[in-house]
Amino acid sequence: MVDILIVEDEQAIANLIYANLSEEGYHCQCAFDGKEGANLIEQNVYDLILLDIWLPIIDGYELMEYIRPTGIPVIFITAKGKVQDRIKGLKLGADDYIVKPFQIGELLARVEAVLRRVGKINKQLSIFGVDINCESHTVTKDGKVINMTVKEFDLLVELVRNKNVALYRERLYEKVWKEPFTGETRTLDSHIQRLRRKLDWDEHIKTVFRIGYRLEV
Repeated sequence: MVDILIVEDEQAIANLIYANLSEEGYHCQCAFDGKEGANLIEQNVYDLILLDIWLPIIDGYELMEYIRPTGIPVIFITAKGKVQDRIKGLKLGADDYIVKPFQIGELLARVEAVLRRVGKINKQLSIFGVDINCESHTVTKDGKVINMTVKEFDLLVELVRNKNVALYRERLYEKVWKEPFTGETRTLDSHIQRLRRKLDWDEHIKTVFRIGYRLEV
């Protein structure tokens, strides 16, 4: 699982980021000032740090100097949106820079892009004899190619990356179809049925009453 540290003194923003990243399957921790952030970095191993600049005790620029030798990728999230601020942040070693206010979808996309760039998102997934190649969009089971539509493939990847987690129908639909969920479940349910049939996964893809589905491992 990918571990992300959120260093943000505005608790409402930190909680919003935490909730959305957790929903995407990331394991997150929050620090509300620079000193707490530094302490957590000393005690834990992180794959990515989301870092505000205006922080109590130790500001983001100073904390970035501390983080840089660790090699942990950093995304600055800040209200300091002037060009010179962005340049300073990037020159200090940040991998990306997002200006507040931001759309949560953009943040999620940038997090995924940085993790992919540093090799923290697996391009090859394997489970129950099924091999999933996220670059070539191919699926094989016991060496035999399993033909899938784009939506079936994306749905499979979402289930595998969140194994043993009960996923709400709303989340699955919006993640795979990239549009708001209206409450109509037939499209998602029919794709789940096809995945079960193609992979012979009736015993693995569980229906969770009043929630959605879970890939049970």
